[in-house]
Amino acid sequence: MRIVGLMSGTSYDGVDVVAAEFTAVGQTLWMRALGHRELGYDAELRERIGAVLPPNPTTVEAVCRLDNALGAVFADAAALGVALAGGRADVVVSPGQTVFHWVDGGTVHGTLQLGAPARVAARVGVPVLSDLRSADVAAGGQGAPLVPAFDALLLAPDDPAGARGDLGGRPGGGVRAALNLGGIANLTVVAPDAPVLGYDVGPANALLDAAARRFLDRPCDVDGVRAAAGRVHPGLLALLLAEPYYAAPPPKSTGKELFHPGYLDDRLAALGEPVARDDVFATLTELTARTVVDACRRHRVTELVAAGGGVRNPTLWGRLAALGDGRWTLRTTDELGVPAQAREAYAFALLGWLSWHGLPGALPSVTGARRAAVLGSWTPSGPPAGVTGTLPPRRLVVRG
Repeated sequence: MRIVGLMSGTSYDGVDVVAAEFTAVGQTLWMRALGHRELGYDAELRERIGAVLPPNPTTVEAVCRLDNALGAVFADAAALGVALAGGRADVVVSPGQTVFHWVDGGTVHGTLQLGAPARVAARVGVPVLSDLRSADVAAGGQGAPLVPAFDALLLAPDDPAGARGDLGGRPGGGVRAALNLGGIANLTVVAPDAPVLGYDVGPANALLDAAARRFLDRPCDVDGVRAAAGRVHPGLLALLLAEPYYAAPPPKSTGKELFHPGYLDDRLAALGEPVARDDVFATLTELTARTVVDACRRHRVTELVAAGGGVRNPTLWGRLAALGDGRWTLRTTDELGVPAQAREAYAFALLGWLSWHGLPGALPSVTGARRAAVLGSWTPSGPPAGVTGTLPPRRLVVRG
């Protein structure tokens, strides 16, 4: 089964596109990566996304217009994905752009992703799976993170019969963890004889990118150059680390509704003293590294496999390695055959395979849901499979 997966994250800088072929052999699922690309958003679209994100006020008209604008971009991305799949795909997974995650008192009451899936289905002519988070929220879960279902399979140990074949060794015994360094840092912990655990740790690039837009008029601190030139400001770091979210137990999830540009502005104002620009970047980089490393220590992680845009930041990567101090092996998902810049898109392609087969894609041990939910809403590109040759009705007769 060939599936195209799309992903637009909390950094909202573009959409990752992947194509993958899935083959099930017993209880082992084989994935062949068929290619991946990244389509960057233009400055106008990034501005429009940012304008509807909290705490900004918005209108239903702005949301509707953005929904369709994103749908057009996702349709182009899906068409590219079909080309990567050799011109044929069975399903497109288009989770959309998250613009609001309604969290109150630690409970998620709703979530909203934009991206007009009907436009995607009309463009590529295959069924589209979207709105993947709502089913888990309806089951009492956080609706995020969803990628741990992918991580749990990828990091699972070899079974005694060696059913994984030549996929490579998956030795048991240690605690393996997968880390995503996108706008938000999220962690999946796979420990022997324990339920899979996963949650959003805190901001990875969200506050760094906010600082880049404010101080550099750029989308990010490329290669962590400004952070490398600065020094950590102890007072600002202490103020940032006092955020209650970090101490809250999982299940938990977060996003731009908490870690938005105004959040950084408020902390800088509360500090009551000026902070050099480069020192802000150094401190925010340290914040991400500290919160991730603290989480890994709590879970006694022995191997950390990372992905996301943050792995391209040598300053952040260096701090993760230094603070880890040899407690775990640190590497990227590329070594497991999953491109680090496209891991989440491949994960959503897998969720599409699960939903197509009526299998749950959310893990209650991760999201806190009452039950494991089959994810997403299907937008058909035509009649359901097997329904053909039906003549359109010309009248309706009501029986008594």
